[in-house]
Amino acid sequence: MAEGLSAVAHFLYEAGTLKQARRTGWWMAGVRDPESVAEHSWRTALIATIIAKLEGADPARAAFLAVWHDTQETRAGDVNHLGKKYSAGAADPRVVTADQTAGMPEVLASAVRDLVDEYEAKESPEAVCARDADKLECLLQGIEYRAQGYEHAQRWIDNSRGRLVTATAIRLADELLGQNSLDWLRRALGEKEA
Repeated sequence: MAEGLSAVAHFLYEAGTLKQARRTGWWMAGVRDPESVAEHSWRTALIATIIAKLEGADPARAAFLAVWHDTQETRAGDVNHLGKKYSAGAADPRVVTADQTAGMPEVLASAVRDLVDEYEAKESPEAVCARDADKLECLLQGIEYRAQGYEHAQRWIDNSRGRLVTATAIRLADELLGQNSLDWLRRALGEKEA
């Protein structure tokens, strides 16, 4: 067991690198200091719980999938869609996860591998919700960047909106698009929304 926990400890340090790993696609939109992969994954997990609950899926499972959906980027990097066009052997998340979990206690390693398999298969209701959460988080981040003056973020907003599949995610995207990114603060302070 001690050997397995050593591998777990190594992974926890490795996972911490996602706090510094930037989401590279935003550089193309001119964002100088884009969000980290960890920041993206955190809000994706929150969104996954919301979508899953409203879609009748298991919100805890959807959040669990969302938390792990980009962990492979510690080794493969955050390769944006243009970069993937030129990556002949794009890293399969399942293969990376198998390498990351090697040496961990099997009960943990198999659970993580199963999560990544489920997310990548795109078949379970929770995986569909988690994948929609990933796109919706990108849309939301794009709205926030656009509000900061990054007009080219509109491309990410439009592309993300077009890739949503659940009714809840689509309706929520439309609601987000109809609001100002600081309306929540105005409401909390009792001020008139913009």
